[in-house]
Amino acid sequence: MAGVVEKFGVTSSESFKLENYRTNDPGSMKKDDALEDLADFQAKLKEHQERLYAEDSQSLLIVFQAMDAAGKDGAIEHVMSGVNPQGCQVFSFKQPTSKDYEHDFLWRHYKALPERGRIGIHNRSHYEYVLVCKVHPEYNLSERIPGYREVKQFDNGFWENRYESIRQFEAHLQRNGTKIIKFFLHVSRDEQKKRFLDRIEDKYKNWKFSSADIEERAYWDDYMAAYEEAIAATATPSSPWYIIPADKKWFARYAVGKIIVETLTAMEPEFPELPADQRAKLKIYKDKLANEPHD
Repeated sequence: MAGVVEKFGVTSSESFKLENYRTNDPGSMKKDDALEDLADFQAKLKEHQERLYAEDSQSLLIVFQAMDAAGKDGAIEHVMSGVNPQGCQVFSFKQPTSKDYEHDFLWRHYKALPERGRIGIHNRSHYEYVLVCKVHPEYNLSERIPGYREVKQFDNGFWENRYESIRQFEAHLQRNGTKIIKFFLHVSRDEQKKRFLDRIEDKYKNWKFSSADIEERAYWDDYMAAYEEAIAATATPSSPWYIIPADKKWFARYAVGKIIVETLTAMEPEFPELPADQRAKLKIYKDKLANEPHD
């Protein structure tokens, strides 16, 4: 399937509506072909990661956001399998701690950014502060922001400031060598229900189920509105969002893999080239090693 980047990519707020993106949209792609292509992507990903690690100049930050049971963990596991652990860092963000609340909302995410030469994956991210915190604005009170003591004070101006902080944060990272791509795994409410039931019925998946999952389903429309506004407010050509149809896990993994590989290819990481004087000495070192006496 050609054009995955163009089809699912969002680079501006212009005419963006989440309802225009389907949750089940594999096009003409067949499952067997997708799995075969994914294996090819993994080989290319490994090669590009080695180049990125050796170059030690750029880094790639991959953000995953989604409703519960959309398949974030599975996408990370399947797409990134085979990648050298030394060159990849994965962080799964849970509820902020008391220490996190002693700082601004970006602090714990800045600490988790990938080092130069590495791929960083954020399973949930700084976007939680304009998603779950917008659906449940009472959570913002824990941040103890000066001037905000009541829920009703979290108005449109507050959220616009949050989006601006995120845009500036990501622009700063871009200027300093960190490429950012952001995935929203777009799952339907019906498919989420099926996956929740599967977690309940399969004893080996019971541990994945939480009563909070059911409670949050009641806010589905609020979450969709929050995602639409956050994506529209923070999608830029240099820090794009990708709205990935997630009702079919195999296709979501294929699309994510293809986009990551195309992003890394465009970054053009290269193995460092030795200076001429050091290259000239390699033959000397080679001869010296070859002529060492045997034990």
